[in-house]
Amino acid sequence: MRIVIALGGNALLRRDEPPSADNQRRNVRRAAVALAPIARAHELVISHGNGPQVGLLALQSAAGSPEQAYPLDILDAETEGMIGYLIEQELNNLLPPSYRCAVLLTQIEVDGNDPAFRHPSKPIGPLYDEAQARRLARERCWAVARDGERYRRVVPSPRPKRICELGVIELLVSQGVIVICAGGGGIPVVSRSDGSLVGVEAVIDKDFASALLARELRAEAFLMLTDVDAVYGDWATPAARAIRHASPGALRELSFAAGSMAPKVEAACELVEQSGAMAAIGRLEDAQAILRGEAGTMVTTDAAGIEWYAR
Repeated sequence: MRIVIALGGNALLRRDEPPSADNQRRNVRRAAVALAPIARAHELVISHGNGPQVGLLALQSAAGSPEQAYPLDILDAETEGMIGYLIEQELNNLLPPSYRCAVLLTQIEVDGNDPAFRHPSKPIGPLYDEAQARRLARERCWAVARDGERYRRVVPSPRPKRICELGVIELLVSQGVIVICAGGGGIPVVSRSDGSLVGVEAVIDKDFASALLARELRAEAFLMLTDVDAVYGDWATPAARAIRHASPGALRELSFAAGSMAPKVEAACELVEQSGAMAAIGRLEDAQAILRGEAGTMVTTDAAGIEWYAR
């Protein structure tokens, strides 16, 4: 089976955990332990989030003079290489020598006229209290938004249109290579009038980019692995209840948190509707059980409405 797995930023760096190299390597090692058995049995393509990492690099870059600051597309590329390197190394440490991994910096084309450029919404970087957030917004001309009880920087998040390196990814997968690509949603680029590409200041949502990747690769399963065990109806209320199996139409009748679960649900629904593949959302540690239909939330075309887990 060909499987695309998207590792959420919170699966690689836990909430409120400092983004140190040691913390990230420890979490990547934990992810590799969960993914290695799947890599042994299936064709595997891995993508990952980069919100905390790209936000930290942006903060460091902004500390210098304005002419020394790097644009977000460059920082996206840096984080894709850094996290991809850790995933590749930790997987290689667990798999027999005959298994090969490759990290591919991935350009993803977006529309330069996408409305997202006028309405920044993608959270990146660390969490701040309200006073810190307002000060940074004023000093650095950032857009900030509430994230739970605190605040984060938000940047444009245009929809992905085309994976520029798709042919290379397909070639590697066909040769049995475990490919780590489209990290952090890929490197956002736009096409100029002469057909050449240039990077833009944005961060593509990793779940939408990964769903596009799964569709274009004709994957049979697409897993979004994070730090929650399933999709919940009435989340954060006494009536909260985990969803076991659902159709895209039934899921769209419910409401989910913008910027966290909502894009995952929409990415899952779009993929299932467009390709007929299975999409699922759940905990990193449950990856194998999710594939067996024993954990997480599955989204398929043949679901009859919503099936809930027993309380």
